[in-house]
Formats: sequence, C-alpha cells, structure tokens
Amino acid sequence: MDVATETAQTRALILGIGNLLWADEGFGVRAVDELHRHYAFGPNVRVMDGGTQGIYLVQHIREADLLVVFDAVDYGLEPGTLKLVEDDEVPKFLGAKKISLHQTGFQEVLAMAEMMGDYPDHLLLIGVQPVELEDYGGSLRAAVRAQIVPAIDAALAFLAAHGIEAKRRVVPLSEAELLSTPETGLTRYETERPGEADAFRHGDQRVVGSKAWQGPEDFEAEMDRLVGRMPAHIPGER
Repeated sequence: MDVATETAQTRALILGIGNLLWADEGFGVRAVDELHRHYAFGPNVRVMDGGTQGIYLVQHIREADLLVVFDAVDYGLEPGTLKLVEDDEVPKFLGAKKISLHQTGFQEVLAMAEMMGDYPDHLLLIGVQPVELEDYGGSLRAAVRAQIVPAIDAALAFLAAHGIEAKRRVVPLSEAELLSTPETGLTRYETERPGEADAFRHGDQRVVGSKAWQGPEDFEAEMDRLVGRMPAHIPGER
C-alpha cells in the first residue's frame, strides 16, 4: 500500500521495511506509517510500507532519484540508538549484521537497481538499534518507539535539504487510513493480539519446554488421523 506519485521534480521514495510481527523488527513500518499519518507530500513523493517484499521493491527503487529508508538495523550500538547513514554507506550497514531475511533482500534490491542503471542519486538509511526481536506477536519496545519522532524529523530535514517539503496535516489520519492494514494498525495490534499466556511468543524452546503444550502420544497415528490416511493394503485383498 502506498501514496502514489508522478514526477514533476525530484522523485522521492520514503520506504519503511521490516516485519511487524517480530517486535522491534516493525520499526521501519511503524515509522513510515506515523510519517504518513501526520504529513502529506507532493505528487513526486511516494510513501510506502515495503514490509518484507525484498526484491519486489526494485522497480520502485529504480524510479526514485532520492530514497529514504526506515529500518531496524543491528549497528552493534546501545539498544534504542538511532543512527543515520547516507549514500554509499547504506548497503554496507544493511548487511553488516543481518537481523532478518529482508535485509539481505534489500541489499540485493539496491544492487539490482544499480546494475540496471537506475540507482538513486541520494540515499538515507534511518536505522534504530533493536531492543527485542525474539518476540513473535510482540510490539515495539519503549526505547525503540521513542525514536519514531526523531526518525521522522531526520527524514524531513533530509528531504528539505534536497528541496522536498512536507505539509503537516491539519487533522492526522485515522488508523483506518494508514499504509498498514486496519488489523495491523498499532493500537489494534497492541490491544487485540493474544497475551503471552494464550500464545507462545518466544520461539520453539518455549513451546517444547512448556507443560502447557504436549505432543501426541502416538505421533504416527495422529498424522494418519490428520491426513485421513488409511493403512496400506492390496486392492481385492481381504
């Protein structure tokens, strides 16, 4: 889902990447959603929730003269630290310490765009050092969430330096109007997702080691039941 564009001047793409379901991995998507909630741009600017689309983003990159990316990045810094990286340094930091598969995919997107001769003239990576990633169904931790507004301010300053002005909305958009789906809007996501007592959120070891879950006594019989498989026999044999 995106805010569509046409080019009149510098074509800009503001992109949030990451996975909302893995706690601080959702920083990029939450940041771009919040930017879209409060600011509008001209038709030469596209604001996009890139999620974990990876290589499917290449055409959008090729169409941009200027690229701003929000993401959770393992810089090896104090958790919750915001760090800005520009231009040629961006691919290096996206791949220095991979914290998810989408980072490898996005490196490939940038490389493919460059190979095709359509690489942005200016790049800015706005990354935050995650606090927690191993929490499936979890949300942003406080230290990471606190960096959303500074991250947006950094993006606006970078855009303004390149002649792209944002217009603050008089009335912020509702969650139903954001880039993410209504079901994954931050408020609904945090209030309606199952609690830790009802849903295992910290990986296989917690599932296997918990007394709240037990496997079937007879695994083969359970598989037969699930797939509706009958015991092998020879046709016509009694």
